[in-house]
Amino acid sequence: MITMEMIGKIRRMFFRDKKSLHEIAKRTSLSRNTIRKWIRNTEEVAEPAYQRSKKPGKLTAFHESLEQALKADSLRHKRNRRTAKDLYAQIKLDGYQGGYTGVTDFIRAWREREGKQPRAFVPLKFELGEAFQFDWSEEGLVIGGIYRRMQVSHLKLCASRAFWLVAYPSQGHEMLFDAHTRSFTALGGIPRRGIYDNMKTAVDRVNKGKGRVVNARFAVM
Repeated sequence: MITMEMIGKIRRMFFRDKKSLHEIAKRTSLSRNTIRKWIRNTEEVAEPAYQRSKKPGKLTAFHESLEQALKADSLRHKRNRRTAKDLYAQIKLDGYQGGYTGVTDFIRAWREREGKQPRAFVPLKFELGEAFQFDWSEEGLVIGGIYRRMQVSHLKLCASRAFWLVAYPSQGHEMLFDAHTRSFTALGGIPRRGIYDNMKTAVDRVNKGKGRVVNARFAVM
C-alpha cells in the first residue's frame, strides 16, 4: 500500500528534483505505471496537513467574561473604558493564573475581529418604571485643593434616561448600597428590575454561559 508520504515523495522527485520515471522507479521499487498514475492524479494525492488539536488554555474559561466586558466598554466613552490592566486584574480575582500577555493578545484579536464586522443596532424600548442600569466610572476631582481619583456611581432609568450620579472614595458594598438609596430617592421610585455589569460587589464568580454566583450582600439588597 502506498502511503501519502510516499506519494508526496514521488511528486517531489518528479516535479521539484526533475527525476525521470525510470530513476524514480529504481529508487522506490515501484512500477512506472504506478508512479505515472500518482503524478497525473493531482486530486487524490494532496498531502493532508497536520493540524495540532487545540487544547484549552488558562485564559479559555475567561473568554466570555472578557468579551462581555469589552462589549460593554465599546458602548462607553473612551475615557471610561477599562484598560487591559483593569481587565487583567478583574479576571485575576476570578481565578485566572495566566500571564498578562495572553490577555492583551485576546483583547487585540477581539478588537480587530469586531472592527471588521458590520455594525447593527437594535433599538431597545422600555416601559416607564420597568428597568434601570447601574455602573461605576472613575473620575478625577479636586477636593479642598487636592486632586483625587473618585469612583462615581451611575444609575439611569432605561425608559426616560433620567440619571443620578454620586461620588465615593471606593466601590465597596456600603458605597454601593448608599448609591442606590440616594439615586432612588432623587428619582422618586424604584424600577422593577436592574441591569448590571459583572461588578465585583455584585458577582463573586462568572460561570460558563450565563451562570453567575451573586454576592450574598448584593442579593439581600
